[in-house]
Amino acid sequence: MVAEKNIINKKRHLKNDQLVTVLLCALAIPLSMSLWIINIIYSKFLMEHEGLDEPVVISPARWLASCFIPVIIAFYGYKKGSVNLSGALLGILVAFVLTLSNFSFLASLFTFFLSSSKATKFRSHLKRKIEEDFKEGGQRNWLQVLCNGGMATQIGLLYLLDVGASERPIDFGKDYRASWLSMSVLGVFACCNGDTWASELGTVLSKSDPFLVTSFKRVPKGTNGGITLIGTLCSTIGGLVIGLSQYLTMLYFTDKTMLMYAPPQWPMIVFGAFAGFLGSLIDSFMGATLQYSGLDTEGKIVSHPNQTTVHVSGRSILDNHSVNLISTVVMGLLMPTISRSLWHLF
Repeated sequence: MVAEKNIINKKRHLKNDQLVTVLLCALAIPLSMSLWIINIIYSKFLMEHEGLDEPVVISPARWLASCFIPVIIAFYGYKKGSVNLSGALLGILVAFVLTLSNFSFLASLFTFFLSSSKATKFRSHLKRKIEEDFKEGGQRNWLQVLCNGGMATQIGLLYLLDVGASERPIDFGKDYRASWLSMSVLGVFACCNGDTWASELGTVLSKSDPFLVTSFKRVPKGTNGGITLIGTLCSTIGGLVIGLSQYLTMLYFTDKTMLMYAPPQWPMIVFGAFAGFLGSLIDSFMGATLQYSGLDTEGKIVSHPNQTTVHVSGRSILDNHSVNLISTVVMGLLMPTISRSLWHLF
C-alpha cells in the first residue's frame, strides 16, 4: 500500500514538473518576442537620433534562447536542491546576460553549475562530519550565486555593450577587446570550478590530512587554506573542463571564416586548467590568512572563534563568500593578461 502511494506521488510530481516546463516554454516565447521588438525600436531610435549607420539588432533566436534556457536550468536546479529560491532567481539573471552576450559564456556557466553541484553532493555523508555549516545538496543561495557569477555577469554586460551579441575567436592582435573579455569570463569560471572541485572532491578523496598552504603544516580536513595533492589535481581538472566547454562551444557557434584566420583556439583548454589551479591557490592563500579556522568540541571546523574552539589558522577578517568574490575578480583581471602574453607560445 505504501509502495503504491509512493508511485502515485512520483507520477503526480512528474506531471507537475512537465506542466511547469510547458508553462515556462509558453512564457519564454512571448517574452523573447517582446524583447526583440523593443530591441528593434530602440535600434531605429539610435539610427535616427545618434547617427548609427546600421541597426544593432539581436536575432529573435538568441532572445528566445536567453529567455528559455536560464529559466529551465534554474527550475531544475531548484527542484534538485542545488539552489534555493533566491539563488534560482538571481541565477536566471546571470544566465540571461551570459546567454545573450555569448553562447560560450553560457557553456562555462552551465558546466560550472552542473559539475560543481555534482561535486558538492559527492560523499556528502563524510562532509557532514567535518563541516559546521553543511547543507544537503549544497543549496546555493543568492549570495553564493552573486559571489561566483557576479564578476562574469559584469564582464558579459561589457561584452554585450562593446562587442555585441556574438561569438568570436580569441585573437588579441585583431580583436583585442572581445578576446580580453572572453578570457576574463574563462578565468572567472575556471577559478570557481577549480576551487569547488578542490574543496568538495579533494576533502573526501584524500586519505591524509591537508597541508596549510602558508606553512605546510598538517591541519584537519575542512581547514580554510588546506591543500592536498589530490585537491590540487582536482582544481586543475575543474578549470580544464571549463576551458574545454568554452572552446567547443566557441568552435561550434563562431563563423568558420573568422576561425580560419584566427590563431589556434585549443590553448583555451590549457589556460582553463591553469586558471583552475591558480585560482584555487589564491583562494587557499586568502583562506589560510584572512579566514578563521577553529576546531570545536565535536571535531568540526568552524569559521568563528569562541571559548570552546581551538584556533587552527587564519584571522577573522573575511568569510568564505568574500574570499570567493575576491578570487573571481582577481582571476577575471589576471587571466586575459596572462593568456595574451603566452598565447604566441602555442
